[in-house]
Amino acid sequence: MVVPAFKAIIKPATTKQQGDRAEDDALKLLQQAGLRLLERNYRTPGRGGGEIDLIMREPDGTVVFVEVRQRRNARHGGALASVTSVKQRRLVFAARHYLLRWPQLPPCRFDVVALESGQASWLKGAFDAH
Repeated sequence: MVVPAFKAIIKPATTKQQGDRAEDDALKLLQQAGLRLLERNYRTPGRGGGEIDLIMREPDGTVVFVEVRQRRNARHGGALASVTSVKQRRLVFAARHYLLRWPQLPPCRFDVVALESGQASWLKGAFDAH
């Protein structure tokens, strides 16, 4: 008996799935460094707000707002360069909104975890809230 050849159909990961994996990888990196996850994919209500990929807390109490960026390669400036001033303003807006629920403001910073060509780079204090 002849069995027809079977060809597996493997669908490529969606952009959302790729982003989720990048966030998972960044989260592992940060947790291994001693940070604790407070929130993931925090979004401000309404239009024109922002989203913060990961909100972490350092052992010293510093709240760290983390943007995760992934690129296949460094063309067009790479993952770090993709955090534009517009993106930074949206992150700051979302961070301020998040901090409204805190009775006292903790020390904070904005970090970027860039995943590019299979390598992770963690840039602490990537930009300020000014």
